[in-house]
Amino acid sequence: MHQNINLNLLRSLKVLLEECHVSHAAHRLNLTQSAVSRHLSVLREMFADPLLVRDGNLLIPTPKALLLQQKLEGWFIELDDLMSDEVFDPKLWQGEFVFSSSDYVAQYILPEITKTLMQEAPQVTLTYRLWQPSLLHQLHDEGIQLASSMSLEAPAGLSSVQIGEDHSVCLMGAHHPLASAESISLDQVLHYPHIKIVGGGDKDGLFDVALKAKGKQRRIALNVPFFFAAAQALCDSQLLLVTPEHIAKNLSERYDLTYHQLPLKTPKHKYWLTWHSKYDLDPAHLWARSVIEEIMTRVKGSVAYDFKS
Repeated sequence: MHQNINLNLLRSLKVLLEECHVSHAAHRLNLTQSAVSRHLSVLREMFADPLLVRDGNLLIPTPKALLLQQKLEGWFIELDDLMSDEVFDPKLWQGEFVFSSSDYVAQYILPEITKTLMQEAPQVTLTYRLWQPSLLHQLHDEGIQLASSMSLEAPAGLSSVQIGEDHSVCLMGAHHPLASAESISLDQVLHYPHIKIVGGGDKDGLFDVALKAKGKQRRIALNVPFFFAAAQALCDSQLLLVTPEHIAKNLSERYDLTYHQLPLKTPKHKYWLTWHSKYDLDPAHLWARSVIEEIMTRVKGSVAYDFKS
């Protein structure tokens, strides 16, 4: 038998065995009668068997043909199912979806994401991973389907969509000596010690780069991994926190905090949803990332002035 089997030949064989009539098979296959006759000739050579033998006006399948018919029936059912373009139904989606982000997203946006996914895809397991920049080029190895990250440019070598942008500001307690000022100077910002968020990605590195260009640096008095701890510390001290404006805006609505624009210009923070390109056309992933993108630009407190809608 030939090593390379033409799929069209096998489909012709399936229909021929169902019809036991060349012209009827040609009509179903949308081929000429002579083309189907040629197919039958090649198939006979391929399987070293007459497959269909004439008995008066009828074509009778041989025992080998009947055996092939049973195998082809099941095989083509599986093939047609594989090739079918079924509409994705999130209610039937089973499995795990791994989402990674900063703790800020986890605390203030993930609950809404979880609520929506559980309502619309009740059989899915949502797994959260705390984001670190080192994970960016390990999405496949780490099994992360979607990541919320911040960078100046779209992550290279990955698929992504930009969901917003803003600038860094200086966040402080409402009681802070700088809180009531109309604006703040660089010397004032550097006079007070700072908090640095060390979990979930770089939130203030652009400010440090701008300071270094001026030959200056700030004193970090507290390193914490979570925004909740930072907000509590700001309320109880004269510490400052340089952070993206959408975060400062949300935290100042929830805690006794306020913020000022920085006296030093820094590049815009750009926010991305990022995923491995193997998921570009995956129906489940397309649905999940569209849901998460919509929520991340809608949930109160997650949207800054420059965020996309």
